[in-house]
Amino acid sequence: MAKMNIIQAITDGLRVALRDDPRVIVLGEDVGVNGGVFRATEGLQAEFGSDRVVDTPLAEAGIIGASVGMAVNGMRPVPELQFFGFIYPAVEQIVAHVARVRMRSQGRFTCPMVIRAPYGGGIRAPELHGDSPEAMFVHQPGIKVVCPSNPYDAKGLLLAAIDSPDPVLFLEPMRIYRAFRDEVPEERYTVEIGKANVVKEGTDISLYAWGTMLRVSLEAAKMAKEQHGWDVEVVDLRTLSPLDRETIIGSVQKTGRAVVVHEAPKTAGLGAEIVALINDEALLSLEAPVGRVGGYDAPQPLFSLEDIYAPDAKRILHGIEKVMNF
Repeated sequence: MAKMNIIQAITDGLRVALRDDPRVIVLGEDVGVNGGVFRATEGLQAEFGSDRVVDTPLAEAGIIGASVGMAVNGMRPVPELQFFGFIYPAVEQIVAHVARVRMRSQGRFTCPMVIRAPYGGGIRAPELHGDSPEAMFVHQPGIKVVCPSNPYDAKGLLLAAIDSPDPVLFLEPMRIYRAFRDEVPEERYTVEIGKANVVKEGTDISLYAWGTMLRVSLEAAKMAKEQHGWDVEVVDLRTLSPLDRETIIGSVQKTGRAVVVHEAPKTAGLGAEIVALINDEALLSLEAPVGRVGGYDAPQPLFSLEDIYAPDAKRILHGIEKVMNF
């Protein structure tokens, strides 16, 4: 195995997909010559050619629209949007076409494509570069939403997404792109879409997170143990749509308490759906109302306020304390 960070794992996953399947094509703004704004596609055009790794104009609707045409005609496009906040011009294509092709054609056509999008704040980027609107797409039937938190899952989930017969929105936590390295197999492997991962067992309270917030949640769990003696279970959702209902419910049935953490604004965020799921299926297991720790109900701020906006370990610990002391 090799030690890789998340960006290296994604590059390796794309390389494996391009090597193994001639239907795979990578396209997006600056993905070829420059290797992408975060260098996720560095070296791939030189290795596989400009007809497999394609530089496009600055036109998100056009990138996704062209990918739809390729996907319904048997190819496996992997379009990159430079930042998740740049997805808004392409929403019409995603909602009206990407997510509906199978239904509209009564199963005659599918749309197997993977839309890669770096998400979240924390890198001191300008406006619209740090948005986390994942709930918009979780709400949209017909498209899966995946968000890894570590290099191993990043490669395995990406390859599983490319293999999927239906479209996948693949969110990449750019704040931790190069934050740490893990062992990642250099050969092909997949991580099952739709399966959460209990990364830390616990008995007192369940903490649900994904992407960037997973490591922050683990830090909060450590603080809860050191300061209060509470044993926090931490669940990495990994897939946001479809949710792993069994793992979510099984964890809270064991602990009796729960907190959901996300960087997106709190109101109508994915955390609200998880709270509703727990209330629907595990209400009688609860010892306290389910807590939520999220971003504020305001646009992602610029540099000076960025660190205040996203939940940190202290804010998550406060959320844990509120639920535990109910």
